Amino acid sequence: MENRKVMMLGEKETFLVRVLEGKTTGIGIECSFSSWNVNDINANWEGTVLVVLYMDEGDRPSDEAVHFLKEKLTESGVMMIVIGEKGDVLYIQNRVPGEMIYKTFIRPVDNEEYVKTINEVFSKVKAGEFRKSILIVDDDPNYLGLVREWLKGKYKVSMANSGLQAIKFLGKNKVDLILLDYEMPVTTGPQVLEMLRSEEETRNIPVMFLTGKGDKESVMEVVALKPEGYFLKNIERNDLLDKLEDFFTLHR
Repeated sequence: MENRKVMMLGEKETFLVRVLEGKTTGIGIECSFSSWNVNDINANWEGTVLVVLYMDEGDRPSDEAVHFLKEKLTESGVMMIVIGEKGDVLYIQNRVPGEMIYKTFIRPVDNEEYVKTINEVFSKVKAGEFRKSILIVDDDPNYLGLVREWLKGKYKVSMANSGLQAIKFLGKNKVDLILLDYEMPVTTGPQVLEMLRSEEETRNIPVMFLTGKGDKESVMEVVALKPEGYFLKNIERNDLLDKLEDFFTLHR
């Protein structure tokens, strides 16, 4: 079932906070209030799809709470809307990476614009627009399908069955990570990596190799090309998901 929950964060549940909560529930989205201390944020986090941080004039969450909130946003890929006076909004922007903040509102809030923004965020969430995008490149259709099934619940997944198809795809699409088969016929993984690094548009896309060979010599050949990492093809689903989550957390 699709999650449709907003966590409203504030020092206390004031009249203006309740107005925004009412606007949120009025468009069919669950909204729960939480004070901005670490324990309350953690206790109420489950199912949260969007955080709305509301600050009355001069009221700001502590650095500890902001740091904890930033970690939760990073772990879950959840976005945040920030509401407050100009200085208070800037306080948050200086402590939270811009890619985690969907939009800011300077008080007083335009309720119509607020509702429009909430609807916009949930439409994008449903379309998977906030998910990290991964391109899997492998000549084995069965393996392609398997890995796609593993990843599609958490990531936007695209597939290419050859290096040339991957290059063509990347000419029109952007991705956050490429999982690249090392041993492919015609155009090998190393050759594809070389082509990617030779083009301005693709040279900075992180690449991780997929390889079926785990012996020391083969691994050293892979590592010598300096990819972001590599996975053995016999890796278990949960191990792969954990390692990808660690990668994206580190490179947020």
